[in-house]
Amino acid sequence: MDVISLKAVGSMMGEAVAAGFGNGRRCGILIFSLQILHKKNNVNFVGSRFSRIAVIVGCVFFLIFLNGTAYAITHSAVNFPVPIQEYKALEAGKNLSLGGILKHRVLASPFNLIATALFLCAIIHTFFASRFLMLSKKISDSNGENLPGKYFLATICHFLGEVEAVFGIWAIPLLICMAIFFGWHALGHYFNNVVSFAEPVFVVIIMAISATRPVLSLAESILQRIASLGKRTVAAWWISILIAAPFMGSFITEPAAMTIGAMLLAKQFYELRPSKKLCYATLGLLFVNVSVGGTLTHFAAPPIVMVAHKWHLTIGRVFMLLGSHAIVGVVASTLVYYLIFRKEFSDLQSRCDGIDKKYEDNKAIPMVITITHCLFLAWTVLNLHTPALVIAGFLFFLAFVKATKTYQGDVGLKSPILVGFFLASLVTFGGLQEWWISPVLKSLKEFQLFVGSTILTAFNDNAAITYLSSLVSEFSTNPSMQKAVLSGAVTGGGLTVIANAPNPAGQNVLSKYFVDGISPLYLFLGAIIPTLLVALSFNCW
Repeated sequence: MDVISLKAVGSMMGEAVAAGFGNGRRCGILIFSLQILHKKNNVNFVGSRFSRIAVIVGCVFFLIFLNGTAYAITHSAVNFPVPIQEYKALEAGKNLSLGGILKHRVLASPFNLIATALFLCAIIHTFFASRFLMLSKKISDSNGENLPGKYFLATICHFLGEVEAVFGIWAIPLLICMAIFFGWHALGHYFNNVVSFAEPVFVVIIMAISATRPVLSLAESILQRIASLGKRTVAAWWISILIAAPFMGSFITEPAAMTIGAMLLAKQFYELRPSKKLCYATLGLLFVNVSVGGTLTHFAAPPIVMVAHKWHLTIGRVFMLLGSHAIVGVVASTLVYYLIFRKEFSDLQSRCDGIDKKYEDNKAIPMVITITHCLFLAWTVLNLHTPALVIAGFLFFLAFVKATKTYQGDVGLKSPILVGFFLASLVTFGGLQEWWISPVLKSLKEFQLFVGSTILTAFNDNAAITYLSSLVSEFSTNPSMQKAVLSGAVTGGGLTVIANAPNPAGQNVLSKYFVDGISPLYLFLGAIIPTLLVALSFNCW
């Protein structure tokens, strides 16, 4: 099927205007009727400014989707999104530059520009997420909880400040534009046949199981045994947590490893009130090590999970590409920081009187329950690409937790759902970015790709970088380019809070030990040395 011509686009724009006037007339009649009812009969359809806006927006959306074909290209009239092979067929023999290729594809299908512009808006939004959280707190502190309007505004600002929710928020206008441009059938076709949500479903469930009390207790006991090799001194705990916990993330997932590592650091290290410099060095090292430590397997780190199926990555392949380099990088980074701060560790040990205590455990967890949790983890991993079996296994897991609640805590779903929401939104956007990401990434050489992936990761979640790279068909058969993308993505995963999905979990646990909150600049400075050492380990052989 041919790519949409400019003439067809002009014709469809005319149809959109005509349909828009029709929808606008119907919407106006509906809203006017509601206002008449409200004023004359005191029917409380619109009790406040916010609900009035909600009614208007709802009416507009309802009529748009009811009409369904304003500026419509139905599923029988367009192959949406345009396959990359069709672009290549039309560009064959024209010897176009990179700029010429991108211009040609925008002119051929103008919706490309809209999809990418909204994607860019989502990325820019992530830089201002903390501002929205501060605004939400400010509104709440000004007696906002007792005023419905202010409470609503504070809640909206808080939602806008959730990094994991940002792409989902911007996916709303994206879906509206898709429905208006291509019709409801094309939208359904896109979600049913083009994009896959197997990875987001997997991440939600694996995170939920990994964060349960039996799994966490098992991980903590392992780290205690490792720290015992160094007589459980402050330095021994510090080194054990920052090396062992990140590599455990290769088996219990990075978010679970981040939670365990941050909790143990809080108890065994941050409670001693180390210097500000060592606080940020430790936080930066934790973020980098967790990002890199999940590379021993293909199912634990989100940036690897997002491409494992397309690139046919197995445990063996991932270990050969990344894992062996990661071990060197994590160990070297941790030891270098230990040597830099070894004098302060001696000072901390001198005031560590009785701080090294075992975690309080009201009831010992039977080994059979811990083993059963591990089996549920194994089931989830083995059925990674079969969401129906993953969900079925999780339902049985919830039943098991209920039956053994004496030894269980609450199954935390908030953090897993937020991360899954982020990944699902990313997949939705990513399926519409191949038109530009493919020629751009193909123009880079191997080392340039590594550097670019590392830098981009600092400003966006590393799963986004690898997922977009998986859209380049040439990378699926090129192990060296795969290594460049993946190693760059995990290398830059500790430079900012938004660089790696588990980082917000670590920040949440440890932020109370930073008087003025965690500074993005100081976090970057604390992570830069480990990042450079890890980059060296990935590129020296």
